Amino acid sequence: MASPTIASLFGRSPIKPIQEHMEIVCECVSLLIPFLDALMKEEWESANGVGKNVVKLEKSADKRKMSIRKHLPMSLFLPVNRGDLLELLTTQDRLANRSRDITGLMWGRRMTIPEPMQEKTREYIESAVESSKRALEAIAELDELLSTGFSGMELKRVNDILDLLDKAEHNNDKQQIRLRGTLFKLEKDLPPVDVMFLYQIIDKIGGLADTAQQVGSRLRLLMAK
Repeated sequence: MASPTIASLFGRSPIKPIQEHMEIVCECVSLLIPFLDALMKEEWESANGVGKNVVKLEKSADKRKMSIRKHLPMSLFLPVNRGDLLELLTTQDRLANRSRDITGLMWGRRMTIPEPMQEKTREYIESAVESSKRALEAIAELDELLSTGFSGMELKRVNDILDLLDKAEHNNDKQQIRLRGTLFKLEKDLPPVDVMFLYQIIDKIGGLADTAQQVGSRLRLLMAK
């Protein structure tokens, strides 16, 4: 008869709340797509409603983060370090914070996307959302990783997911370059202040994909220890 894992001997695992936190975070990030769609159609009430939901989810994620920090045992009967789990949690939470910042800035200025940029901007946000979903997919396997001792087919499965996350982030980088090129060509016909804030939004969306990749990097560190 196989011996029970250490985690199975000690009630509720601290991993599940971290996975639930990432689910909330990913839902928050995903709202950027309908938010952008509403903005591009200048449907301000709809955009405002989506933006409020982003704020609500960001606050929910923040409360969950604080609860996990408060209740995570000082000593874990798990093959992972408490500090590493808290770093992973903090990185996840930045995704929700960045989403809130993007919607807040765009709504606050009632930003519109120039028509020649709209298709590329939507694809750009979609790739950032894809990066977040890949990170969620990997985090969802963390409890299985622990139960297998970070080995075997489960380890390969998670590494494959993280490779897809890296590809999604790399694709986001390429889209950022293309979108910046499109904006550069339009600069002379746009108000300088609008140009400045459009570049800011491009950077912030790129930062979202970067942060999703950082979640994957934190997970790789856990697996390597």
